[in-house]
Amino acid sequence: MKIQRIILRSFLLATLSLLLIPVYAVEYSVIDTAQSKISFSSKLMGSNLNGSFGKFSGKLNFNPEEPEKAKANLVIEIASFKAGGDDLQEEAKGKDWFNTKLFPNATFVTDSVKSLGAGRLEIHGVLAIKGKAMPLTMTANYQQQGKQIVFDSGFQILRLEYGLGAGNWSDTNAVANEVPVKVHLVLNQK
Repeated sequence: MKIQRIILRSFLLATLSLLLIPVYAVEYSVIDTAQSKISFSSKLMGSNLNGSFGKFSGKLNFNPEEPEKAKANLVIEIASFKAGGDDLQEEAKGKDWFNTKLFPNATFVTDSVKSLGAGRLEIHGVLAIKGKAMPLTMTANYQQQGKQIVFDSGFQILRLEYGLGAGNWSDTNAVANEVPVKVHLVLNQK
């Protein structure tokens, strides 16, 4: 009987000590650039044009236990623009479009994140392209895949609001004003 009490007390103390150990949720903050992608589509003279930005980096912090505390500061290297042929890519880097000599990067910085439940987020932030910073709201889905968290989001920008496409390129019959963007981010644990 005495041995049973000692065993029971030991078991209860061990169980209680496990409950008191702080639980640290895993934080994801390292972008797996080989698996991540930022892509866009547009209409150019009636034809579909698909492209992407091959180089981007950033500081992110995401804890699935506290999604509202997520932070992101993404930097997209505009010169990594890939769409169409070489002529189109050079045109996009010029003054009428991205003007990469003066504005080599675009940035997105979060202001707030709201959990919508079931692996969905509403993200508010500021997107800056070509020196123009504008508020942007997007929804994102996320899911854990092994030791990674995968985010998928889509939003639309109006290129003329950012000064993209001056002169003859400002004609929305030649190039659509609406530019759908898709973001696929794969984050590793830090």
